[in-house]
Amino acid sequence: MRLLKVLKWLVLGVALLFVGVQFKRPARTNPPVDEAQTIFAQTQMTAEVSGIFDRSCRDCHSNKTVWPWYTNISPVSWFLANHVEEGRHQLNLSEWGHYNKDRQAKKLQEICDEVTDGAMPLSTYTPLHPGSKLSAEDVKVLCAWTEAERARLNAR
Repeated sequence: MRLLKVLKWLVLGVALLFVGVQFKRPARTNPPVDEAQTIFAQTQMTAEVSGIFDRSCRDCHSNKTVWPWYTNISPVSWFLANHVEEGRHQLNLSEWGHYNKDRQAKKLQEICDEVTDGAMPLSTYTPLHPGSKLSAEDVKVLCAWTEAERARLNAR
């Protein structure tokens, strides 16, 4: 009987805590985008590469994040907002034109390295985003494109 009472209060406490944290939500921002500064405008990108970036990278690595309904629920919202902030910090496809030539070359190499290693897209992202998982062909296409872009940068 006593255990049942304790469990009841514990469940009530957890429920109240869950409701309470709904009032503490992180900012889900999408800063303005100057299309001329995006990786899409600044590089010689094929439609295939653009499609891969759009379905597998854009949400965490650009200022055009699509915030699904579940990003309204704390603490999930905290986790996802942090991922987007970190992703944009590491590589922002919307800010590509603001990177200097050396940083662009380094980021191009990192893109290939990350997808080859299977580190990107994150394994926590792909289950909720059908089609975002990269195939072996997607990785091959991205790496060929990054290599060509690095060569183009070096030729300038």
